[in-house]
Amino acid sequence: MDSNLRIGFIGAGNMAYGIAKGVLQSGDVPPTNVKVSAPSARNFGRFQELGVAVTHSNAELVSSCDLVFVAVKPHLVTTILSEITDCVTRKHIIVSVAAGVTLATLQGLLPFDTVVLRLMPNLPCLVQQGALLFSRGTRARQEDGDLLRSLLQHCGLVEEGPEAWIDIHTGLSGSGVAFGAGQLLRDSGKHPAQLRSEVCTPGGTTIFGLHAMEQGGVRAATMTAVETATERARELGRKSAPTATENRK
Repeated sequence: MDSNLRIGFIGAGNMAYGIAKGVLQSGDVPPTNVKVSAPSARNFGRFQELGVAVTHSNAELVSSCDLVFVAVKPHLVTTILSEITDCVTRKHIIVSVAAGVTLATLQGLLPFDTVVLRLMPNLPCLVQQGALLFSRGTRARQEDGDLLRSLLQHCGLVEEGPEAWIDIHTGLSGSGVAFGAGQLLRDSGKHPAQLRSEVCTPGGTTIFGLHAMEQGGVRAATMTAVETATERARELGRKSAPTATENRK
């Protein structure tokens, strides 16, 4: 791995933090080569404790980084990518962590030759026990996937697969850990209600799954929860697609 690789995170939430911790744990990327951007400074403190630089400018981050994780909520992806598109060059690798937003949508919002990958991590990345699945876009090479896998190896189990698996992984491993996150609860020291609030994005896949569990018995509801969360991931992707089409006009 190139020791001069510069990595950026657009978004300072739990997924960005968990991935950043794993990337830095390898020792291959120094904290001085990592930068995080977000509109609010609320979550900057924990990144600064890692030695990571922070900024409020997404454009500044993209201009100074080689590989950029877009770790924002799905409904913000179109706005964020439209904001940074003029800063994205052929040297960049863009990795989206947004649930439900397809590679086709991402590629449609960025310059034609942009290298794009789609990644679905889960909350146990915070304790380096995650399950991460990624898919490569049409312009991403095998070596781009190998680089991402190498960067994420300390976050947990990392696998590459077809994009069709991503939404299923979102429902099973992305949201599913909230349906029984024992080690994370133990190691975080947080109250279960607090951990639940951190996992459950309003209107997201996990809260849809948990609602299904609360409506029925645990065994049947667990199955329904995974199915419901998977379908919600697909719905999020369908909602983002029309906007991308409009942006290409």
